[in-house]
Amino acid sequence: MKTYNWAILGCGRIARKFSNDLKLLPNARLYAAASRDYANAETFAGELGFQKAYGSYEAMLADPEVDVVYVATPHSHHHEHVMMCLRAGKAVLNEKAFALTLREAREMVQTARDNGIFLMEAFWTRFQPSFLKTLEILQSGELGSLKIVRSDFAFRAIKDPEKRLYNVSLGGGSLLDIGIYPVFAALSVLGVPKRIKALASFAETGIEESIAMVFQYPGGELASLYSSFATNSFVTTEYNCEKGSIFLARRWMAPTSVTVWHEGGREESFTFQEPGNGYQYEAKHVMECLDAGKTESEMMPLDFTLKMMETLDRIRMETGIVFPGRK
Repeated sequence: MKTYNWAILGCGRIARKFSNDLKLLPNARLYAAASRDYANAETFAGELGFQKAYGSYEAMLADPEVDVVYVATPHSHHHEHVMMCLRAGKAVLNEKAFALTLREAREMVQTARDNGIFLMEAFWTRFQPSFLKTLEILQSGELGSLKIVRSDFAFRAIKDPEKRLYNVSLGGGSLLDIGIYPVFAALSVLGVPKRIKALASFAETGIEESIAMVFQYPGGELASLYSSFATNSFVTTEYNCEKGSIFLARRWMAPTSVTVWHEGGREESFTFQEPGNGYQYEAKHVMECLDAGKTESEMMPLDFTLKMMETLDRIRMETGIVFPGRK
């Protein structure tokens, strides 16, 4: 089993969580961390145990020992930074949202495919044991056909126009930051909707602060989804089927329990107590793909990522969400 030298591009909060989970994988080496601020990279590398720190992304990408890069900058910069990595010939795990627009995502995917370089969206929920169990139950047919998906993600955020969440220039707004999770909850089981209806509320800074979405599918299935920075929610997801329902508990994107209600009143619970924050599963999968010589993941394929970005673009057009200078 090959040991892979991981590099972190962008030394923020999620990069710290991801790096700590890399330590759970015996074939992952914490090799390099890069920031535009060398002092920040040096502190990050020292605290997390990386071998090298770089004060520029270009310098890190020029290091021939780097095997795979985790891009953890704001999603407003994902297109730029992923393209840098691909031009340097580095395998990439790119944090969600994959990009700001479908146009950007298409260029990133096409570049990776044209050059035979591994690229995957870091949608960690897809690899959680709890979510895999949920998919297993839904696909087994024991609950009958899926009819309705209900999913939410909301928390009260600090209204700081200089910080990412409320800053339009950094791709701020709840949709791409947390609304992407409910959208994923629907797309992963029902696919791209035939019809989308959405309403959004905007903050003084111009970002979309709250959004409610309804998806309608050709077979009559529906998805009711919302996200918000203005209020807290239980952050749960329900899959309602003909003969029962599946409930993913609070913080459903990586839940510790899944409850299944069967028609007639029978209830089952599945508990998952795993080490770390849960980011190790996607990292492990990336290395398995690289071991097998794959340039795309079959669990989180780039075509799914493009469908996600297409759906997010449709929601933005429906609600009037605009990122200045981006199409």
